[in-house]
Amino acid sequence: QLQLVESGGGLVQPGGSLRLSCAASGFTLDYYAIGWFRQAPGKEREGVLCISSSGGVSSHADSVKGRFTISRDNAKNTVYLQMNSLKPEDTAVYYCAADAGSLCSWYVVNYDYWGQGTQVTVSS
Repeated sequence: QLQLVESGGGLVQPGGSLRLSCAASGFTLDYYAIGWFRQAPGKEREGVLCISSSGGVSSHADSVKGRFTISRDNAKNTVYLQMNSLKPEDTAVYYCAADAGSLCSWYVVNYDYWGQGTQVTVSS
C-alpha cells in the first residue's frame, strides 16, 4: 500500500519542457526528503535533485542546474520536477524516492520508497 507513483514523462523535442509528478500513496511525504534520480540505458542511476522535508533543495547533477526545478506540495502529497530546456542527454527513466531521514542524501540505500519510474525521451 505504500508507494510512490511518477507521472508526466513522455517524448519531447530538444528545448521542450516536461513536469514530472511524484505522488505518494499510503503515507504522507511531510517528513520525508524526496529525491529525483534518473537512469539512462547503459548508465548508472544518478541523483538529480532532492528536496528535504523542510523544503531545502540539494542538487547533484551539474548538467541540470538552471534547467530543472524541484518543488513539493505537502497538501497534495506530491513532489514535482519541472524540466525545461531539455536535451537529448536528459533521456532516461526518472525515479522519485522518499527518505524518512528527512534530509537529502545521495546514498540510494537511504531511501525507503521508490516509484516505478517514468520514461523521458528527448529527441527531434
